[in-house]
Order: sequence, then C-alpha cells, then structure tokens
Amino acid sequence: MMFELNALTLLAVTAIVAYFVKSLTNRIGVPTVTGYVLVGVVLGISLMRVYTLDALDHMEIVNDFALGLIGFTIGSELRREVFKSLGKSILLIALFEAFGAFILVTTVLYLIEPDKFYQALVLGAVASATAPAATVYVIQQYKAKGPLSSTILAVVGIDDAIALMIFVVAAILAKSVLVAEHISIAHLIIEPVLEIGMSVIMGIVLGTIFQWLFKRVRYPDDVTLGILAFVLLNLGIASRFHLSGLLAVMAFGATVTNMNVMLTNRALKSLEHFSPILYACFFIFGGAHLNISLLPQVGLLGFVYLITRMIGKIGGASLGAFLGKAPKVVQKFIGLSLVPQVGVAIALAIMVKKEFGNGNYGEAGSTLSVIVINVLLFTTIITEIVGPVLTKFALKRSGEMDAL
Repeated sequence: MMFELNALTLLAVTAIVAYFVKSLTNRIGVPTVTGYVLVGVVLGISLMRVYTLDALDHMEIVNDFALGLIGFTIGSELRREVFKSLGKSILLIALFEAFGAFILVTTVLYLIEPDKFYQALVLGAVASATAPAATVYVIQQYKAKGPLSSTILAVVGIDDAIALMIFVVAAILAKSVLVAEHISIAHLIIEPVLEIGMSVIMGIVLGTIFQWLFKRVRYPDDVTLGILAFVLLNLGIASRFHLSGLLAVMAFGATVTNMNVMLTNRALKSLEHFSPILYACFFIFGGAHLNISLLPQVGLLGFVYLITRMIGKIGGASLGAFLGKAPKVVQKFIGLSLVPQVGVAIALAIMVKKEFGNGNYGEAGSTLSVIVINVLLFTTIITEIVGPVLTKFALKRSGEMDAL
C-alpha cells in the first residue's frame, strides 16, 4: 500500500469487509469463516498488504478478546446434564479422535524431521482441535436428526476442551526442547497439571463470583458490562501469571452455566451484539498472516499434516465409536464429520505465534510460529471446503437428512 492505515481505520475496513463477505458466503453456501480466512489472505502480508505485520501485532488485544469469547462459548456448552446424557461412547470418540490426530501427526512429522521434535509436537497439538462451526452449520441447514447428528454435536462440544489440554502439555515440552533444558518426567507432568489446574481453578472462582454478583441482574446492559469485565479479568490474570487464558475462560463459562443457566443465556445474548466484529477480526487477521512465499517451504509439510490429521481424526473417532459400542451408523460415519479445523485451531496457532514468536526461544521459536500458522492456514482452506461436503455425505448416507 502507499501508506499504512492506523488501527481504527483498519478496524473500520475489517467491519466493512466482514459485512460483504458474510452476505456473499450466505448466498453461495460457503461457511462464513472460510470467507473471512480467504479475504484475510488477499488483504494480508502476501498480496494487497492492507494488513501489515506491524498492524497485526498492534491488533493482538483484539485477538485476545476474541479468544476469550470463544472460550466462554465453549464453556457454556459444558453442562453437567449434557455429560450425563453423553454416555461412554461419546467420551471415547472425543478422546480417540483428538489423541489419534495428535499422536499420528506428531509421530510422522518427527520421522520426517527428527531434529525438529518441538515443531512436530506443536503441529500435532494443533491438529487435535476440530472446528464445530462448519459442522453444526451443515446439521442445522439440513435439519438432520438422529444418533449420528446428536453424537457429532456432543463430540465437537467437548473436543476443544481436550485439544486445549493437549496443547498446554505439548507447548511446555516444546519450549523445554528449544531452550535445551533437561526436563524430567515429573516436571513434564507436574508443570502442565499445575498450569491446567490453576487456570481451571481461577475460572471456577471467578465464575462463582460472577454468578453471585449478577444472578439477580436483569438489565441487558448491566449483564454485558459484567460478562465483559470478567472475561477480560480471566485473560488479564492468566497473562500475568502465565496461565492458559483460553482454558480459564472456558472453566469460567462452564461454572456459570452449571450454576445459573439463565444467566449464561443472558450473557450469551448480550455478547451477540458485538461478537460478530470480534470474530470477523479474529479470522480475517488470522488469514492475513499467511505468507504465500513460504508455501513451497510448507507445501510438503502442510500436505503431510493434512493427510495424517484426517487419518488420525477419522480412524480415532471410528475406533472410539467401536470400543464405546456406539450405533453402527455412528461407527461408520462419525469420523467424516470431524475434518474442519478452523476456529480453535486458528486460536491455538495464534497462541503459538504469541508464545514462541516473542524472541524468547531464539530464531527456531520465531520460525516455528511462522511455520505453524502458515501450515494451518494453508490446510484450513482445504478442510473448510472438504469438511462440510464430507459431513453432508455422512448425514445423507445415514438417512438423517431426511429426518425433518
């Protein structure tokens, strides 16, 4: 560009672009998040350079805020009655598909580049996440009902929680490798457990306080102020003490929804008024990070990541369904609905950029942050096109698309 736009102008441009992207994707039937990522690529550092690296760095707080809302939304779905109705098969499917992708991607990438175990770990952790948005959209669009549809919704609801925990452990191990620090098995277990545990405890405490303070509040504006304050408080405290902000906000949301579902619904309703711009910024900024000049470098890595992740997801989900004695239709088709990776996966990639690209882990850490986000964005474009098609195929073959 001839000149660099300031932050406020960039936000204005993002809002206008998001409006047109949303209108276009609704017309052609493409998931909106796919449109956001693609337009981010076009406007980003590789092509039009509307969003420069410096500008994207200055927008980190917007990404953090969006991450907080994503965490709260995930947590609000984790109600105890949902877990009671899930059954053993749902939990086994979620565990096997998440760990299946993590283990397979990590192993294969390590075998390809044995000197970059840290890279294999981080990419494997990111691979464990599944995006619920596109899959849920397809189920709602075709009004599908039945055991497969119910299982899909349950699995994508808890998959992100598992993926976050995998990422916390993998990130700690990767950091220790990068700084050539000898790490004992006890340290490897204790530090992630402490980080996860403290993040969850903080979220539970703040969720309890929020529920106590706002349980009788009825004015939407007051609820909006309260939920924003507490989401930001979770993120701020987590950042100060090097905890997982996403996990903390998720625990916060789960605590509030299990103590007061009506308050949770009011909070979610209040967030609907401004969350669209935050989500649009989040995905457009994520796409803007894609460096097309690196595609020859990440091409093979991205292809291997894509294939091994799909095999791990589909195979792991099918094995979990079999061991959990799920209905035959679930065993046969569940894996095809877990391919999309945008959403929390991009959130994890941006966390990688923030944690490893800050210079504390040398050139290798900075390179890792660039590689991860480019591999993910490169493969996201593919999975967001293929994923909804596979979900539609599974629902149609299972006969649940006809259950109106």
